[in-house]
Amino acid sequence: MADFVGAVDQGTTSTRFMIFDHGGNEVGRHQLEHQQILPRAGWVEHNPLEIWERTFTVVQTAMNAHGLTASDLAALGITNQRETTVVWNRHTGRPYYNAIVWQDTRTDRIASALEREGKGDVIRRKAGLPPATYFSAGKIQWILENVDGVREAAERGEAIFGNTDTWLLWNLTGGVQGGVHVTDPTNASRTMLMNLETLDWDDELLSFFGIPRAMLPEIRPSSDPRSYGSTLETGPFAGAVPITGDLGDQQAATVGQVCFAPGEAKNTYGTGNFMLLNTGHEIVRSKAGLLTTVCYQFGDDAPVFALEGSIAVTGSAVQWLRDQLGIISGASQSETLARQVDDTDGVCFVPAFSGLFAPYWRSDARGAIVGLSRYHTNAHIARATLESICYQSRDVAEAMEQDSGVHLETLKVDGGVTANDLCMQLQADILGVPVSRPVVAETTALGAAYAAGLAVGFWKNTDELRENWNESQRWQPTWSSERRQNGYARWQKAVQRTLDWVDVD
Repeated sequence: MADFVGAVDQGTTSTRFMIFDHGGNEVGRHQLEHQQILPRAGWVEHNPLEIWERTFTVVQTAMNAHGLTASDLAALGITNQRETTVVWNRHTGRPYYNAIVWQDTRTDRIASALEREGKGDVIRRKAGLPPATYFSAGKIQWILENVDGVREAAERGEAIFGNTDTWLLWNLTGGVQGGVHVTDPTNASRTMLMNLETLDWDDELLSFFGIPRAMLPEIRPSSDPRSYGSTLETGPFAGAVPITGDLGDQQAATVGQVCFAPGEAKNTYGTGNFMLLNTGHEIVRSKAGLLTTVCYQFGDDAPVFALEGSIAVTGSAVQWLRDQLGIISGASQSETLARQVDDTDGVCFVPAFSGLFAPYWRSDARGAIVGLSRYHTNAHIARATLESICYQSRDVAEAMEQDSGVHLETLKVDGGVTANDLCMQLQADILGVPVSRPVVAETTALGAAYAAGLAVGFWKNTDELRENWNESQRWQPTWSSERRQNGYARWQKAVQRTLDWVDVD
């Protein structure tokens, strides 16, 4: 048997390819950023062709750097930025429009109209999601209504939709020469179009958005022994590798953190933050502003569900300090700058750049820095930025406890921001529980590899995956209970200042 499993991790700001051995150890990687296209306030786009080109390059570079060929890989998994919407022509392979990114808020009128018309409760009941700009269906509707010729092409069966997992799967398996048009339940459950109980597209939900069913990919298990298809000789792997794993990025991180038992949770720190709690085979309907989502489905087994708290802006707030304000030259410098002060001295930064996601779901909110005096410096703002990441995670943790009755004893963390020791210490202090980071912090790619490897017997079962998990570092809370309560009360007060800023019809 081949010695390795590969994983394509197509994220919001970059695409990487990673190679893992049987112990879940990283063998190699290559990563490239792609352009963030911002046509106007609230609009965020990517070029799907650039993403495909980056995918091709990172795979080739990583394979060549380690002297590997397609025969060295037992399987390939894909994980992706969820909700980001691509519509393309199945005959030419050309996108009709840029990918509309999950952060984009142009569909706020579509979302608010659904609530006004009484369709919101139907979407919550069937899809487990509130009507929001976050999800794919409104983005598809916008393209159908605003890009010339797409509606007609969709009716003819020429225009097809996919999140970026589907776009890459289609290209990897042949594109216009018979590419496979598939997705998995974790991605499908982020569209507002899939019924959680049937794991199939729902005709009533499709009718709400005017989306022809023929546009949508086939839904297959997240880990599928039948494989979705194989890579081509002419593709980046220069040979056939079975593609047997497909998971949305946050569900992939949950698998990578081996949260296979009900009650186990993880928090991923990337462009945004995403906390998931495994609820087993039970569909738990949130009453506290969380999402009900598919966690994973392995083969013919019953699907496993999760409660999720999605936060739009965390790591990207640090990027904002770098790119827009210019007060740091790199993400790692945020820690150095923030350590120049012992606290924020009353400053709160709520980075509601595209509204607030869980547990508030307020598209009318916008970012605010409050509590400023002339005394404050860029160091206070940097520290408030790190605290904002942690306070938003506490908002979600509080909602999760309300919905599930599960009190977190330890928070498993992963993603790029976990390299920031100060931020992780602040997270432990603000939550009041230990924070644990694994040896392999890039658990998103690892989870996709696990899903693919399980399907082909590279790993026998999830118990074998648990044996691979090892802790790298643990942060213990140091704040007093009074400091923790006062800090959270100030945060909640700051959140209120961001609301009702934008008029939404």
